[in-house]
Amino acid sequence: MRKRISRNKGTGRVWMRLVGAGWHLRGRWRRGRRTRQTHEFDWRRTMRRRVIFAAFGFALWTAGIEAKLIYLQIDQYDELVARAERQQQRTVVAHPKRGEILDRNGRVLAYSVDADTIYAVPNEISDAVGTASSLCNALDDCTTELRTKIETRLRLPRAFAYVARQVSPDAARRVAELGLQGVGFLKENRRYYPNKEIASHVLGYVGIDNQGLGGIESTYDEEISGRPGQVLIQTDARQRAFSRIERPPTTGATLELTIDKYLQHIAERELRAGVREHAAKAGTVVVLEPHTGDVLALANEPTFNPNTFAAASTAARRNRAIQDIYEPGSTFKVVTASAALEEQVVDRDEPIDVSSGMIRFGQRRIDDVHVYGSLSFADVIVKSSNVGAIKIGLRLGPERLSRYVRRFGFGQALSRDFPAESRGIVWNPAVLDDSALASVAMGYQVSVTPLQMAAAVAAVANGGELIEPRVVRAVIHNGVRVVPPRRVIRRAISSETAAELTAIMEAVVERGTATAARIPGYAVAGKTGTSQKLIEGRYSHTQHNASFIGFVPVPRPALAILVMIDTPSAGSFYGGAVAAPIFRRIAEAVLRHLAVPQTYTSNHPVLVARETESWQRPGSKRTRAVGLAGLADSDRGFMPDLYGMSAREVLRVMGRLGLHTRLVGDGVVVRHEPASGTAVEQGSSATIWLRQEANLPRHTDAP
Repeated sequence: MRKRISRNKGTGRVWMRLVGAGWHLRGRWRRGRRTRQTHEFDWRRTMRRRVIFAAFGFALWTAGIEAKLIYLQIDQYDELVARAERQQQRTVVAHPKRGEILDRNGRVLAYSVDADTIYAVPNEISDAVGTASSLCNALDDCTTELRTKIETRLRLPRAFAYVARQVSPDAARRVAELGLQGVGFLKENRRYYPNKEIASHVLGYVGIDNQGLGGIESTYDEEISGRPGQVLIQTDARQRAFSRIERPPTTGATLELTIDKYLQHIAERELRAGVREHAAKAGTVVVLEPHTGDVLALANEPTFNPNTFAAASTAARRNRAIQDIYEPGSTFKVVTASAALEEQVVDRDEPIDVSSGMIRFGQRRIDDVHVYGSLSFADVIVKSSNVGAIKIGLRLGPERLSRYVRRFGFGQALSRDFPAESRGIVWNPAVLDDSALASVAMGYQVSVTPLQMAAAVAAVANGGELIEPRVVRAVIHNGVRVVPPRRVIRRAISSETAAELTAIMEAVVERGTATAARIPGYAVAGKTGTSQKLIEGRYSHTQHNASFIGFVPVPRPALAILVMIDTPSAGSFYGGAVAAPIFRRIAEAVLRHLAVPQTYTSNHPVLVARETESWQRPGSKRTRAVGLAGLADSDRGFMPDLYGMSAREVLRVMGRLGLHTRLVGDGVVVRHEPASGTAVEQGSSATIWLRQEANLPRHTDAP
């Protein structure tokens, strides 16, 4: 019974446990159901939130992309297109062929030749080191530095890079034989000067980019450079070049210069010889045609070869004729004498007392080279007396003398063909005291360029007109020849003053300081100059500028020449001994080359029984009284009676009339055309026949 009860108790407990477990499971099921329902509700809510968030994010992303596209397509369009073009294609400028430069006779002074330029496409080169080594071995004079540069260029991620510009034909052939991947050739133009140093300072030089860097090459670069072409190299997405489109360049205009190649050679040769003979620092020669302003020759020493201009020093490349300024010394007395004659403050025969041989301004003392005593005004210039020139300058005063300094072109740039021309230094007359005025009168305290000084003496030679020097005679483009007109800057002095001064300058050569400039058969007019150089604010007693200016032949000058030698240190330092002989040698060669007829053909003295009384030829409307005293106003416009006059008297009279004179023979006048009394215009020509006789009959028509 007890066991049954116990069994029943055990069964009840089990049952109770089962029932409890059931109820527990039921509760858990119910709780789980409720939990699943809750979780299902939370999942849906989460998904809804996620979808909304994702949609909002997608909407923002879409809006951002649209905004970016709008920004790129509208605001950044031009920049991106340009960037794409830079990435996909490269335009290389094909420099045009520059026009030729010719001398006045059509001889070539400068032209362009084809030259190979080596380029590379670095993106196509896998072995930059090996390619650079091969290229360097094939090029001329390749250095370690150049090899490194080539290697650096080949490593850059580019579609184009220059390897070597304008190489020699042999170097181009050697590179081509290598057959290197990514290496090609372009045709460029290289400037070549066949005469090397001839006229190098006039011509200038051209850089590797075909741009004029000096001289006429730079001044007229726009005209002679032509229109550039284009080489277009296109690449694909992998930066591989696959095509090239070329637009050919256009050749530039041809320049015809006033320079004569032969005369330029003569000027450079004689200047070089003179500089070496006198162990000078430098020198300059300018040869002008006085009636047109044409520069027939312009030489500087030292000089340079424009084919290899980079190897020359800056001093050698400088055009001293237009850029260097110097104190001219006694050659400037031509300006002082012109002003005195034009202003009529002195007569050519008026005596000037220079007997003291010196003049003082306070503590300053100015000396003559020699003590002359009393000199006529003409002999003041002939003997180059400083004291006499100073006294004339003091008569003129600072305002009048400075006016003529400006009239002759000093203190201003004269030529449009030389934009680098220095203006020089000219003082304001208001600050010139007597001491400073004395310096200016004898060519100190005024700085000029050689070209300015040459233009000034050319003004005397042509009858008083200051003409703009020019070096370009014509511009030829597309078969059309454009000639720039002759340009008269101003009238510096009257033709009468020019004729009177010419006679004085002729005496300088005949019996003055420039006897070394005499040329057999030709009448030469000139003036010497010797000036101390200003070194560190003080005038040196050992360093000088020696110069000579002159023109020849006197009746109708064919050329005006300036010679300036900087710091001669061997032998003499005076202009008459250093510069005048160089002038003579150049002038002799030029006269022969231009076939200029001689002024006279005999060196024997003219033997003429001079007549002092007035006389008149039958049928003549004018009398012998015109002579040296000048012409009355009523005589102007008519041809005077020149019968029996000497060549010098004829030139003086004809100069006052403004007539060009051609002399035939030597001695005294026996006939002339136009005949006496004929109406003549200023600037017209006359032919004068002369004969050398002891007793010339008064009336003859025989030539």
